[in-house]
Amino acid sequence: MDKRTGKDDYYLGIADAVLNRSTCLRRKYGAIIVKADEILSTGYNGAPRGRKNCSDMGYCTREQLNIPSGQRYELCRSVHAEQNAIISCSRRDMLGSTLYLVGRDAKTGEIIPAASCSLCRRFILNAGIEKVVSRISEGEYEVIDASQWIENDDSLPELTNL
Repeated sequence: MDKRTGKDDYYLGIADAVLNRSTCLRRKYGAIIVKADEILSTGYNGAPRGRKNCSDMGYCTREQLNIPSGQRYELCRSVHAEQNAIISCSRRDMLGSTLYLVGRDAKTGEIIPAASCSLCRRFILNAGIEKVVSRISEGEYEVIDASQWIENDDSLPELTNL
């Protein structure tokens, strides 16, 4: 019997190929949006159209300032892979779809656990995307029901001692 690649691994493989277009010097991400076994759009992280990419300039501002991963996104030149995939598609088409996400370290090429940032989660929710399948390591992935981001709202501050 022929061992066929499962659909989630198949789509994650395509997202992994998409990330090769990334222009980020720190992390490369690829995303694809799929509905009813049809790829609706793809996205990778890079500077907005018409602006210079970090790879063209030869430096990353956040890296030069020693800003840890996941912080001070306003200093980053890139539009995230999820955002680029979403803006390339209509909401009507994305309702009930799945977003596949893969990340790699730009220097080593090693897979890094892919997780959408707080802002991308908001984009995903507003786009009507139902679930996100993220590559965790080689051969491993997690499936996230986007509705859990509504219930576990990370945009609300934790208020203690009120």
